[in-house]
Amino acid sequence: MRKLLILALVGLAAQLVDGALGMAYGLTSSTLLLFAGVAPAAASASVHLAEIGTTLAAGIAHWRFGNVDWRVVARIALPGAAGAFAGATVLSSVSTEAAAPWMAAVLCTLGGYLLIRFARPLRPHRAAGRLRGRFLAPLGLVAGFVDATGGGGWGPVATPALLVSGRLAPRTVIGSVDTAEFVVAGAASAGFLIGLGAEGFLLPTVAALLIGGLIAAPIAAWLVRIVPAQLLGATIGGVIVLTNARTLLRAGELGGPVPALVYAVLGAGWLTALALAVRALRRTRRARAVVAAAPASADPDAAPAPADSTGAGPAAVSAAREPAVDDPAAGGVGSRSLAAAVEG
Repeated sequence: MRKLLILALVGLAAQLVDGALGMAYGLTSSTLLLFAGVAPAAASASVHLAEIGTTLAAGIAHWRFGNVDWRVVARIALPGAAGAFAGATVLSSVSTEAAAPWMAAVLCTLGGYLLIRFARPLRPHRAAGRLRGRFLAPLGLVAGFVDATGGGGWGPVATPALLVSGRLAPRTVIGSVDTAEFVVAGAASAGFLIGLGAEGFLLPTVAALLIGGLIAAPIAAWLVRIVPAQLLGATIGGVIVLTNARTLLRAGELGGPVPALVYAVLGAGWLTALALAVRALRRTRRARAVVAAAPASADPDAAPAPADSTGAGPAAVSAAREPAVDDPAAGGVGSRSLAAAVEG
């Protein structure tokens, strides 16, 4: 009973992170399950089976809020499902000893990505035209494969690529990726079912993760308004990197002063990323304050204002003029919003 309670808390924590960042449910829950001693294939299989329920609820919510581009969902979900099925089959056929370092390496890489991503402000990109299938299909294939073999990664791979393209509003990117993940999670679960059999799923673990995730969903909508997502992303990225570095060091049988040195370097990098995230958050908030203080009816032909005393230059002010995705007036929603990192 105690173990199931801990697993429910794992699911709750993972959903809180996912609700604030629009990603990292699989990364967080898989990392914590691996840390608790669960085999890599069983951890990924259980997480994906639980995600069928959480992503279904998220997809319905995004659809009701109008955050879904069904054309994008159709073109990214099917390749993603194929990649996830293939990844689940590969992971199921690999021994636990061989799979643990691979999964830890994937998670460590994605955790490092989160550190880099949230250590700097997210700036809006604008581009014309529609996303093409020749871009969406390979993206879905790769993201689905990484998601299944790493126990997570659909959001961290697919969401940034679509955001950088600039052809979709951030809330539409989040909604479309989350909705497509339902298909990906189902395909991954089918692959694990074929490769591992029904006994490969830890059903009590799945139930605990699902219950914790469903409880956390409304809390996440409240949390994202209080805790700056930029700081949360940098914090979780560091936890994922340090936790999986432990598995990699054990697999490499590195002893002596090497582990201490590696942890010291990673810890220093984590603190640096947190410091940069705090600085980016403060600069963005100061720039927004400058925009809020400016007259709404300013002459558009007037010369651009110089950087203010806080150091927020024209680029920061321009970024600050973008409507916050979490602002209902901008058509956004409070939960599962990666773009909340811009606003903090």
